[in-house]
Amino acid sequence: MIKAVFFSKFLTREGPRVIHQVPEGAIVPSPGATQPPLFNFSNVSEYIIPRQEFCDRLVTVCANHHRILGYPVWISSRKYDRNQLIFNFSIVLEESADISSYRSVVRKLAKLFRSLEEQGEFVSRDCSTNGPGGGGRLYALCEMILEDLNNYCECMIPIDESNTLNIKLFPTYPPPPPVEAWHVPLSTVRLESLVDVNWDLTMRRVLPHINGINSVALIAELADSDLSLTKKALSHLLYYGCLFLLDIFQFSAIYAPTASILALVNDPSMQAECARYITVPPPGPLTTSPGDTSLDPVTIIGLYMSLKQGQPLKHWCMEHALLLHAVDVRRFITFGIIKGFLYRVHKYAIASNPADATPIQPALDRGSQTAGLGGLAPGGDLPLKKFLDGRHCFDQICTELQLSERELLTKLKAYGDVQIVHR
Repeated sequence: MIKAVFFSKFLTREGPRVIHQVPEGAIVPSPGATQPPLFNFSNVSEYIIPRQEFCDRLVTVCANHHRILGYPVWISSRKYDRNQLIFNFSIVLEESADISSYRSVVRKLAKLFRSLEEQGEFVSRDCSTNGPGGGGRLYALCEMILEDLNNYCECMIPIDESNTLNIKLFPTYPPPPPVEAWHVPLSTVRLESLVDVNWDLTMRRVLPHINGINSVALIAELADSDLSLTKKALSHLLYYGCLFLLDIFQFSAIYAPTASILALVNDPSMQAECARYITVPPPGPLTTSPGDTSLDPVTIIGLYMSLKQGQPLKHWCMEHALLLHAVDVRRFITFGIIKGFLYRVHKYAIASNPADATPIQPALDRGSQTAGLGGLAPGGDLPLKKFLDGRHCFDQICTELQLSERELLTKLKAYGDVQIVHR
């Protein structure tokens, strides 16, 4: 949020001076101000109205836990005192605030008013003084910029018959996490409602296959799209919060609760949301009758708490079969992952010496099932060899080598001393 907007100018006799400030007294003391200035202007004035070398470029300076952002303008002409005019529209933010959205604001103000000054001396002919009583168009401009950007994140201010100031603050987001081939994207919005004819072709081909089940690699295959382009398209959606990345759901996987399970225990609204999401069929006005019953919060919490390290999901399902008759297990796990109170325990393969790991050639009399694997001859599993350093989870290995987990475990047995680690 913008703390203040002010316009300053270099005066021949007085030097750098604040001409207009909003709110009143935010930059320099004022008789009508109710709060002291945010910082001492005289301490930073040489950066607000700097030497010519620092003009016509973005300048930021911090003072008293505030960040001043400006774009000082220098215009040379014989019609001005000292043959020059220097002015600056500046905004003040918290020192820790993200300034990326505001750089364009001061840059646009500088370029617009340089143009207006060169065309009709708009800035130099303004004789208004600081404060609402003496404020003219420049004061009103500062006031409208502050109010509109803080309240609406945009402003459209007419300057004269030919010029209008249009500013919009676009939100900034942190870089999205990398999208990998073994990730499973789950949409958080109705993606089909956002699509139009101007969307990228790869994006339009990818969207129909995003269902919370298909991996990125499978989506690329189904969409007949290059994997790298598919990753870029999904990364774009991830940046704007349209997707959530999950692990590949498997009944052989292990899931366990985190300390964040207390959020579910203490939040009745989350418990109700969970019941709606995981119940089969989903309760609704057309399926609900006085005799229907849904999962109660105690049962839901108990089921989540019973997940534990070392127990594959399929074994857990067999133990709780009576309670799971109305539960979509995949959605049950997905809900916990999304809310952050479940985590996936991944499997990693570690060879005793990955550099020397070579598959053992099977004997010919071991049966057709082993001999038929084909990839177990010495040197035949070189692609698998690079994954035996404990840095690649089974999801990645299976996806990149196009193997099932059972096939992968069979191949790993041929390497002899390979440890399977869960973490």
